Amino acid sequence: MTELNAELARQAILEHTRRLAESAAAAGPDTPVPTTPAWTITDLVEHVGQTQHWTAEIIERRITDPTQLPTEVPDLPADPREWQAWLSRSAQRLTSAFPDDALDAQVFNAAGDERSGTRFWLTNVLNEAVVHGFDAANAADRPDDIDADIAAALVSHHLAMLTSPTWEMMRSESAHAIRGTGETLQWLATDTAHDGGAWFIDRRSDGATWRPGTQPADVTVTGPARSLLLTLVRRLPLSDREAAGIGVDGELGLVQHWLDNTAHIAD
Repeated sequence: MTELNAELARQAILEHTRRLAESAAAAGPDTPVPTTPAWTITDLVEHVGQTQHWTAEIIERRITDPTQLPTEVPDLPADPREWQAWLSRSAQRLTSAFPDDALDAQVFNAAGDERSGTRFWLTNVLNEAVVHGFDAANAADRPDDIDADIAAALVSHHLAMLTSPTWEMMRSESAHAIRGTGETLQWLATDTAHDGGAWFIDRRSDGATWRPGTQPADVTVTGPARSLLLTLVRRLPLSDREAAGIGVDGELGLVQHWLDNTAHIAD
């Protein structure tokens, strides 16, 4: 799996949270978020800040028992002028909680996969900052850039989530929908090192699996890692693939079916 070192991930969390706060201020609290239609900017800021505080407590307390997960989080300030400082504090607390040399520290892993809980949460909160940072920028009509290596790591995280034991338990409808009879999908980033920007998906009757690397597939999707990530998390519609620099070689219907059945709860 494509992984980031702790320092790079921490810096990216701080940077994307800062950009999110700036976009939120530019958009205004009542502005709808087109890429998360049930939310306003207020909802988005509250979600990101509270998630960062919640996750920080899990790491700080080294929680291994899911029954002991935090039940309280700081309230979003009523005054939107305080939101940038509030988000800065949540991001600082979060990044300070992750150890420099103990990414294999045992904490609860909500995906239930082979990663240590610390590695899971580091990538998961980075994903929150990056994807919701894009949401805020989109709502404010501002540009938003995502480093190719970070985007690639988050593609791996996204696929790990979709094929995890927790996804099978909690999102069984999705997990069953992406099963198949041997259909295969290949995703290839055009702007990363070859071994860090290739993902092969195999849809079998007992469940979908993925692995890094290249292999002949029924359909191959190519493009910048940022565009692949935003397409996979349903922020960029496949119909806009040319503008995003996405190419599809093979059965387009397989790609669309995958996207249609892999929404996260907040999408």
